[in-house]
Amino acid sequence: MADNVQQPRPPIFLFTDGASSGNPGPGGYGVVLKCAGREMEMSEGFSLTTNNRMELLAVIKGLEAIRWDNAEVHVYSDSSYVVNAINKGWLEGWIRKGFAKVKNPDLWMRFAPLLKKHRVAFHWIKGHAGHPENERCDALAVAAGAGAVAAGKTLPPDPGYRPDTEETLI
Repeated sequence: MADNVQQPRPPIFLFTDGASSGNPGPGGYGVVLKCAGREMEMSEGFSLTTNNRMELLAVIKGLEAIRWDNAEVHVYSDSSYVVNAINKGWLEGWIRKGFAKVKNPDLWMRFAPLLKKHRVAFHWIKGHAGHPENERCDALAVAAGAGAVAAGKTLPPDPGYRPDTEETLI
């Protein structure tokens, strides 16, 4: 008789970084996903955004790329903004208050449901300290943003960023 017990899925390691040249300025994010010996990279750039938006968007894009629910995910980020929002419980408070007076509410509202979809642990790592995946994410983020602009590419706008008020939509 065949055993129909599903084998547990391997953990996913999500490395992220965001960058902007100027704050605000052209920016981008970089993501490296690792799971069971496989690796995937992602990046994207925007014509005008902020570093914090790109740091958060990197985590969002990485979590959205995961193809199954209830994954064990270890997120590694050099962003205190993102890591502390989870590990210090700030996000829970922002949700209770309806994201009132929170910077980047559009991204936090997109991010919050992803935490319920997976089992996510956040780990802060020091940026620019030689961590190979963090350095790779930084290179991807810079190349997607300021690097693309320097190469003469036209980047799309960050749809949630409003340069006239230096705040986000919503």
